[in-house]
Amino acid sequence: MPQILLKLIELCQADEAGMAELAKLIANDAGMTTKVLSVANSAAYHRGGRKVGLVQALSVLGSDMIKTLVISESVFQTFNGFPHSGSTDLRSFWKHSLTAAVMAREIAKKMGYPHTEEAYLAGLLHDVGRLALLAAAPNEYGSNFLARDDASLCAVEQRTLQISHADAGAWLIERWNLDSFMADSTLYHHESTARLEAAHPLIRIIHLAQLLSSHDPELPLSADAGALCKIGVDDLSIICHGAAAQVKKAAEYLGIDLSGVDDLVAPPAHAPVAPVVDLAQQRLTEEVRNMALSAELGQSLARQKGDAQLLDVVRQNARILFNLENTIILLMNESGQALVGVSFGEQQQQQRLAEFSIALSGGGGIAGSALQRRLAFLERDGGQHGLAEEQLLRIFKAECLVCVPIASGKRCLGMLVGGVAAWRVADLKRREKFLQSFGAQAATALEAATRDRGEIDQRIASLKEDYRESSLRVVHEVNNPLGIIKNYLGVLDGKLTRQEPVADELQILNEEIDRVGNIMNEFAGVAPKIQDGVTEINRVVNDLVRLFRESKFLPPSVEIIARMSEQAAEIDGPVNILKQILVNLLKNAIEALPRGGHIEINNNGRVHRDGRVFFELCIKDDGPGMSAEVLANLFSPVRSSKVGQNRGIGLSIVHSLVKGLNGLISCRSTKAGTVFEILLPTRNAVAQGVAPAPNKALARDLRSM
Repeated sequence: MPQILLKLIELCQADEAGMAELAKLIANDAGMTTKVLSVANSAAYHRGGRKVGLVQALSVLGSDMIKTLVISESVFQTFNGFPHSGSTDLRSFWKHSLTAAVMAREIAKKMGYPHTEEAYLAGLLHDVGRLALLAAAPNEYGSNFLARDDASLCAVEQRTLQISHADAGAWLIERWNLDSFMADSTLYHHESTARLEAAHPLIRIIHLAQLLSSHDPELPLSADAGALCKIGVDDLSIICHGAAAQVKKAAEYLGIDLSGVDDLVAPPAHAPVAPVVDLAQQRLTEEVRNMALSAELGQSLARQKGDAQLLDVVRQNARILFNLENTIILLMNESGQALVGVSFGEQQQQQRLAEFSIALSGGGGIAGSALQRRLAFLERDGGQHGLAEEQLLRIFKAECLVCVPIASGKRCLGMLVGGVAAWRVADLKRREKFLQSFGAQAATALEAATRDRGEIDQRIASLKEDYRESSLRVVHEVNNPLGIIKNYLGVLDGKLTRQEPVADELQILNEEIDRVGNIMNEFAGVAPKIQDGVTEINRVVNDLVRLFRESKFLPPSVEIIARMSEQAAEIDGPVNILKQILVNLLKNAIEALPRGGHIEINNNGRVHRDGRVFFELCIKDDGPGMSAEVLANLFSPVRSSKVGQNRGIGLSIVHSLVKGLNGLISCRSTKAGTVFEILLPTRNAVAQGVAPAPNKALARDLRSM
């Protein structure tokens, strides 16, 4: 509806519509200005000479004619904008509408109703619903558009289109934000006189104007024709006789040709003959269509990533497939005792819907549909509803709720609830199987998404655990060289005070600092620099014994003895690996002797095992030994009873390092002490038929620590 009309009605109802305000309003609309000037300069108002401008035109026409022109032209423009209006003969429609408008204004004046322009507009609009139905359903309504405008027409419309032109007109007027009584006057203009005795004056005015405009002028009016508005028959006759001239003048100003319209005979309304339908073929067609749609729907849902995206696509498909504009999705909570709303976006209504929670034990149609996993239609007047159902009916402004279980097998994952008008229920019930299938497809996709998310969560948890174990290994191994560095700084301080040489200590500090760097690089994924060098076991053991004796690692109550063979004991592999193995074992042995004791490191020389040649190293302590439970999981990364963090993984690291050197490690423990036996392949292992571990494999084992 043009804004100029809405502003004009607002001015008129304020009783302050002076000429200045009207001129300012009309000047903003070029089309309306042209219409006013053309009428003012017509033969009816202008007498020769120079043509008048807008201000003069308004003075010539007067406020009443200006209001009539603006209202009529606005409605004329609006009506001509409806689809199919240009291809339909609207002369009878315009005559009837203009007649009702003129009579409504005269009835309003006779009753003393102050808003005569509002009555005129309401009379023009009372049949606008017929144009709306023609625009929406030209094939179904085309034949009835020219039918007589009476109560039987509304019945035929309701039966064939599930809506009458009175309903459609009232809805349209509300969409234009016009006064609510104007919408009601359109809605009730075919109601019985008895029902409208206490109605608003505008409703009674339009009802009477409709009766008078449809009355055959050749027949006399009934004695009580004007009783609803308390107007006598004589006054009604005057109104009827005077209306024709005003209608003719208004039609001329609007450019509507009414010639010959009185010769047209309006036929009675009739319901179109329904074509013969093969019900079996129709049902088969629907089933095939539903199967195709279900297959496509399943593929569409399966492609979605994440619950939020999936549920949003479910809502979109519900709108497309079933015309469910207003919906809410409720998902079962973790306990399976309640349905909880899901939010989609930032809109206030969506936020409100997300706050919904329906307890399954509380009863109600939605809870019952979820428990039975069956489709349900909850009509507004269909029985006792719970609070949630009443709230949703009000929020959706609906007459019925369609409840679709999102169910798979015997498990209900949630509900899709949509609001619809009552006239749509019959169609949706015919598609009940498809609605059930829709809910099952959504449930299958939701289950798959939940399953995928569970697998992803497991993978993430596994990666977290791997990272945690790697972190613990790094912390454990870094603590060893850091402890050595700390203790040797104390040794270095003492030697510097005594002005003794410190070259050996500085070399050890450099080696340990490099070892810290290597460990951190391995943790960061940088490949360690493994050299194909030779490690001399005796030298490494002697250096470590001296290191422990000189540093503060070794308590005064603990004695370390190293018995090395005179024969050279060379193995393939970097020095740091053997050093790392021995540091872990020596530290464990020291911790097993809190009251003091002895630790022996013996190089037993070459030994033969399973046709292979090894060097045998034994690390022995005379502590209290280990329990059978500890021995059973000795080389697994488990928590020990030692005080502090990162305990219980040192021996698992030792096991990995020995294995990386193609060696073997075993342990014997009694109440008399513990012995670790390490077998490392000799340098001539290739000659004995045993290939040493390649550098890449050793690097991989180091990175996995």
